Amino acid sequence: MINFDYTHPTRVVFGKGTIPQAGQLVKEHGGSKVLLHFGGGSIKKSGVYDTVIKSLNQAGLEVTELGGVQPNPRLTLVKEGIKICREKKIDFILAVGGGSVIDSAKAIGVGVPYDGDVWDFYMEKAEPKKTLPVASVLTIPAAGSETSWSCVITNDEGSLKRFLDHDVVYPVFAIMDPQTMFTLPAYQVGCGITDMFLHVFERYFAAEKNADLSDRLCEAIMKTIINNAKRLMENPKDYNACAEIMWCGSLAHNNLIGQGRGGDFGCHMIEHELSGLNDVAHGAGLAVIAPNWMKFVYKHDLPLFVQFAVRVFNIEENFHNPEETALRGIKALREFFSSVGMPATLKEIGIEEKDFASIAKKIRKHDSAKGTVGFFRPLTGADVEEVLKLAK
Repeated sequence: MINFDYTHPTRVVFGKGTIPQAGQLVKEHGGSKVLLHFGGGSIKKSGVYDTVIKSLNQAGLEVTELGGVQPNPRLTLVKEGIKICREKKIDFILAVGGGSVIDSAKAIGVGVPYDGDVWDFYMEKAEPKKTLPVASVLTIPAAGSETSWSCVITNDEGSLKRFLDHDVVYPVFAIMDPQTMFTLPAYQVGCGITDMFLHVFERYFAAEKNADLSDRLCEAIMKTIINNAKRLMENPKDYNACAEIMWCGSLAHNNLIGQGRGGDFGCHMIEHELSGLNDVAHGAGLAVIAPNWMKFVYKHDLPLFVQFAVRVFNIEENFHNPEETALRGIKALREFFSSVGMPATLKEIGIEEKDFASIAKKIRKHDSAKGTVGFFRPLTGADVEEVLKLAK
């Protein structure tokens, strides 16, 4: 187990009927002039918007609204939010929605006190020192942004999708009511389930070999996602299944399960380029890439892939042919993604072979000196192209 330094500052308020607490919680954290940040009309149709507005008004808070967040949130809207916050002297940002809305809010938060271009943080030209307080009312479990130190933004110019990981962007609180999932489209739920599963998966396939507790935590979360995804596909209003999935989404990306072990994140880096290029739903892109990444790298640590198959998908181990066990685990993962409505090939999400070379070239490298992506089995640009060919 490698050394680590772990702090988690986000307060989680979880369960039925918790959304009306939003106004008082904002006030407790020093908010008086609030930017209410959200996406389209779904929170208005579901009634979440009215509940939040009523709560903020009852707390005596001044509210400015900024809607319009898209999946793969755009830098242009982030800059508009920064401008609004400065002009109106906003002192708190409340994101109501899923990961895209929360990520956009985080980017606005770090951009307001910064004298330069907020995109500097995403291009590793600068490091954020402070932020406006950001909190969330989660309505779409997926990215885990409600309790994470990460945020991902897409720059319209150049179709670049880049991430910022920094302690300063942890939200101060997250309100999580599983009932908000009841009205979500099945495809959106499937994308979210895939995204959170990959957050665990990418930590599970780590170079560190002595992190038994982290292994077991990862396996428990992945198995819980698999079991409750099936229940949700059968009954989208199964409260207990919604609750399990919503909590898994946060645990998948709040950094707890990665302590002492690191992770890989090559699949995420490849998918970011797919989303940047063709505005692909993040979960859908990950569902295509992950099984094919596995096919490309499984011989690098065959015992770990066997362990994944046996412990996560309950596959009977073939002691005479471990490779067969590992390949059955990869097949089981592909079938799981299909069961939640996810695509299997790049063709299905509009990515063509002519784009493979440019995708491999644009990826943000984990090791810029070597030009590689990922840590479990670092991938060169040529390796990335091979993974994409397997996924075509």
